[in-house]
Amino acid sequence: MNVFVYGTLRAGEINDISAVASRHDISTPALIGIATLAGRLYDFGTYPGLVIDSSGAPVVGEVYEIEDGLVPLLDEIERIYPGVEGLFCAREAMVAVEGTPVSCRLYPVSRKMVAGLTEIHSGDWVAYRRMR
Repeated sequence: MNVFVYGTLRAGEINDISAVASRHDISTPALIGIATLAGRLYDFGTYPGLVIDSSGAPVVGEVYEIEDGLVPLLDEIERIYPGVEGLFCAREAMVAVEGTPVSCRLYPVSRKMVAGLTEIHSGDWVAYRRMR
């Protein structure tokens, strides 16, 4: 399974996906490449939220091939619980890895959750966080 990570799950960030796997004795996720997805990225303070939007700018992230056993841990980090509507949701979408479409699991937020928040126009959480 592939996963697109655009915020705190990116390499070197506080929820680094490889560190999460390591802490739970799961094989290190294999980096497929840097990827983009059309959308809008918003600043929630200590993490970003992505609204998928075909008219939006490219949102930058990383695509990893992961073991299925890592999915429940990622769901826990993103607070995805069966039957509960939270801030994040789990979706499948096509992202562009160096121009090649790749199907990935990702964790966007709904448009209604970003009212009044600052949009990250660069589409890159890591670069934005470093510049704040």
